[in-house]
Amino acid sequence: MTPGSGLEWTQLSIFVVLFLVVTVLGFMAARWKAAASLDHLDEWGLGGRKFGAWVTWFLVGGDLYTAYTFVAVPALVFGAGALGFYALPYTVILYPLVFLPVLRMWSVSRSRGYVTPADFVRGRFGSPTLAFLIAITGIVATMPYIALQLAGLEAVLRTMGLNGSGIVGHLPLLIAFVILALYTYQSGLRAPALIAFVKDILIYLVILVAVFYLPAKLGGWSHIIDTSAAKLAQVNPKTHKPAGSVLLTGSNQLQYITLALGSALALFLYPHSITGVLASRGRQVIKRNMMALPAYSFLLGLLALLGYVALSVGVKPITNAATGNADSNTVVPVLFDTQFPSWFAGIAFAAIGIGALVPAAIMSIAAANLWTRNIYKEYLHRSATPRQEAKQAKIASLVVKFGAVAIILFIDPQFSIDLQLIGGVLILQTLPSVAIALYTRWLHRWGLIAGWVVGMAWGVIMLYGIPNPNTGHAHFGGSALSLGSLSIFGWHPFPGSALQIYPGFVALVANLVVAVIVTVIARSMKVFNGLDTTEPTDYHADEHDKGLRPIGVH
Repeated sequence: MTPGSGLEWTQLSIFVVLFLVVTVLGFMAARWKAAASLDHLDEWGLGGRKFGAWVTWFLVGGDLYTAYTFVAVPALVFGAGALGFYALPYTVILYPLVFLPVLRMWSVSRSRGYVTPADFVRGRFGSPTLAFLIAITGIVATMPYIALQLAGLEAVLRTMGLNGSGIVGHLPLLIAFVILALYTYQSGLRAPALIAFVKDILIYLVILVAVFYLPAKLGGWSHIIDTSAAKLAQVNPKTHKPAGSVLLTGSNQLQYITLALGSALALFLYPHSITGVLASRGRQVIKRNMMALPAYSFLLGLLALLGYVALSVGVKPITNAATGNADSNTVVPVLFDTQFPSWFAGIAFAAIGIGALVPAAIMSIAAANLWTRNIYKEYLHRSATPRQEAKQAKIASLVVKFGAVAIILFIDPQFSIDLQLIGGVLILQTLPSVAIALYTRWLHRWGLIAGWVVGMAWGVIMLYGIPNPNTGHAHFGGSALSLGSLSIFGWHPFPGSALQIYPGFVALVANLVVAVIVTVIARSMKVFNGLDTTEPTDYHADEHDKGLRPIGVH
């Protein structure tokens, strides 16, 4: 049977059974490591700040390595070749870069009761305006990220034959996310933390089997790479250029470097990444995880290679019945569907589907925490009790989830993927206010606000001007900006250059330059830089320190 053309009952049955198992776990999680009440953001939104090394490893791993990663990285390799492997150096340099900053963030948050990165900015600079900007950035950048988990889940459902048009085609997705919304509402962060165990075990099982079985079946990696190189070299009739290459070219090497570095700098600025860190019990837990999490990079490399495997066997993406366009996210699901027995493909699809639920839950919780602490409590209800905060966060988590569903329902999914590029550029602009501020207050709060405005505006303008000839999109068509197109108030510093660069990196440089210039001016004029309510000792606090603020207390 052609993938996606009819219901695959064996695959669907296994998928449903495993999905029901994690649903039961999600509801049971409310009683796992629970305090007397979940009516506090420390408990509902951060799991009681008591997760040990193993739970944190599965939680953060499930948080960072999402369903979209499992379908999109190999899909990018399938479509473009070597450029898709940017995810490997990105995750290799990530953990050494963030090792010390996340320790300081955990310590100061544990000392001061901070739940979000915007809480820290509010305390560090005494600026509700700057904290509001950081909170809004986190929420806006997270929404398309949640939507992309839906894209991964829909790719699996589509491959199993659930590929209808209109609202009926989205019905299985809606059912899955209603269930997710209910157990997240009840159990908070404990639900994805518990489910992450199942998700990661399934993912490791599926990928390790695939990377040993498929090359043996298809004639070895040498044959797979050679076949992929030949197919990528074929000229695309739409662009009149080769689709890609198994080696980087002269024009995309800078893009590869800046995309990897920019992505590494951005990942732990996302609110869901910081939420996973703040839920840890102590600094020792985080240290162990920063050393152990690169194991996922090995998994990611194996996953990326599946893009070449799909190329070599001639996988054709399934057409989305709702839009009439080929869904590139179905590349890996179709590969599993055509190369493995139905029962094993069902396990693989369940792994990818559950892999969508874990990060989607954490992301919605993180966005809800931002709304509650830095918008609702700051501007709408200053006297809100911890119980009222927890209630507000639960409701906000539902709104965020169904906002992400709306993106899938009412916007072309291909465009929602383009939105992820905006998310990465946006969250990168919070680096000076969050990461640099962990070490110094030299940058003035008005400099940080001005830098944020410039970085955000220029980043979005650059993304808006990038077309995608493959899809016909005139705007937001990719993450590769030609240096020849780079414009600074009409001045083109690199006219005619075909070299490509990641626009988020360019926007961050502009952000920092403006922040420094405005800081120098503000300091020379002796403009007040807000009140810092943190203490130097806060940045080194650990779980057993005397006098440490009790968990669940404002």
